[in-house]
Amino acid sequence: MTSWVPSFSTSGKPRYLEIADAIERDASSGVLKAGAQLPPQRRLADVLGLDFTTVSRAYTEAQSRGLVDSHVGRGTFVRARPGATGPVSDPRRAREQDLAMNLPPEPDDPALLAAMRQGLDTVGANLVALLRYQSTVGSEMDRSAALSWLSMRGMVPNLDRIAVTPGAHATMAAVLQILAAPGDTILCEAITYPGIRAIAARAGLVLVGLPMDAEGILPDALADAIQRHKPKALYLNPTLHNPTTLTIPAARRMEIAETLQRHRLPLIEDDAYGFVHPHAPAPFATLVPELTWHITGLAKCIGAGLRLAFTIAPDSRAAFQLAQNLRVANVMASPLAMALVTRWIEDGTADRICRFIRAESAARQDIAARLLQGFEFTSDRHAFNLWLTVPAGMGRAEIMGRMNGRGIGLMPSDAFTVSGAPNEHLRICLGGSITREGLRSGLSFLGSSLNEDTWIG
Repeated sequence: MTSWVPSFSTSGKPRYLEIADAIERDASSGVLKAGAQLPPQRRLADVLGLDFTTVSRAYTEAQSRGLVDSHVGRGTFVRARPGATGPVSDPRRAREQDLAMNLPPEPDDPALLAAMRQGLDTVGANLVALLRYQSTVGSEMDRSAALSWLSMRGMVPNLDRIAVTPGAHATMAAVLQILAAPGDTILCEAITYPGIRAIAARAGLVLVGLPMDAEGILPDALADAIQRHKPKALYLNPTLHNPTTLTIPAARRMEIAETLQRHRLPLIEDDAYGFVHPHAPAPFATLVPELTWHITGLAKCIGAGLRLAFTIAPDSRAAFQLAQNLRVANVMASPLAMALVTRWIEDGTADRICRFIRAESAARQDIAARLLQGFEFTSDRHAFNLWLTVPAGMGRAEIMGRMNGRGIGLMPSDAFTVSGAPNEHLRICLGGSITREGLRSGLSFLGSSLNEDTWIG
């Protein structure tokens, strides 16, 4: 509850004690739930018009009373009261995150969090049924919810072409098993998602990267590569591309679609960020549906912990093949996760989460634009990362070393480069559990690290 503001009494106590008393009072009344995160100290000081030391002293006092737990780099959380009943947040869970991944901002609005928890109540009411083995591609109820979600991007396939799958990564591996055999070639962007590189390497496939400009892969280069390499498929991440944040515009998509149709080349459309961008062009699944394996992962637009994706196969026969491959590798996606997402789609919570991610990402991009002004990077207002060009005379490894422990996820260009020597670029993640205040601090330090004139070690 990072929006919490204490109310003061007229006792005349020092302000730091008043704040500690307010924490104790609101924790006892239930206004502050066990596990709720208190506002960052500097933010609360600004809101209350107090100096930072007063708020810091108040939090220390609250901790000494056993009201809160503080975790360096994570924040301050309300501790469960002795004898309290009901669900209690476990601070050990809060520490778990992988900063190597491109993480969306985490919801902190109390009303939204309450709606999300209500979805868990629905899951709990059906717990026994959800512990059973179920359909590999999701129940009709869950696939119908997936269709409702996908229709928001203009995709309305028959239900027998839709599968609820255990995440985009597992789905791509299953699709590639259908399309290619060891030694075959798959085309992709020259700078591409590390996951497809790992999957291709494990499957013994050859990735060939296509040159790109500011609008995505070049259609002429695609046609030439098809003739030269005889590939089995093209992989694209066309919206808010990871890591460059570019989005292929509608006209370029049409050119690419026409080339695919002319050569009858299947496409794996990794639309991880399609729902994050509020005005994304129509997916390839609406342009060349008969050739497109469309994968809408939920990791970036709702939450990675769900490990779910909504997948559209080119036709019902292809959907059956996908189900067979998924059954061998994964048996099924988690019915518990599917039930939660279905509930969130039906009651509008999923859309609220997505809207929060969009708005918060835009706010964080504004912060980055101010603090990194003068440095070269590409970004998009709705992306939650940016693609930074490391200044001449410096190295990406050096910058990553300097930023270690700052709470901001950095990934070097090595992870994204399909072939040849990587350029001096870094993906800077603006999301995850870090607060806006923490982001400002981290990006300010990054700016200093990138400026050799101000860096003193």
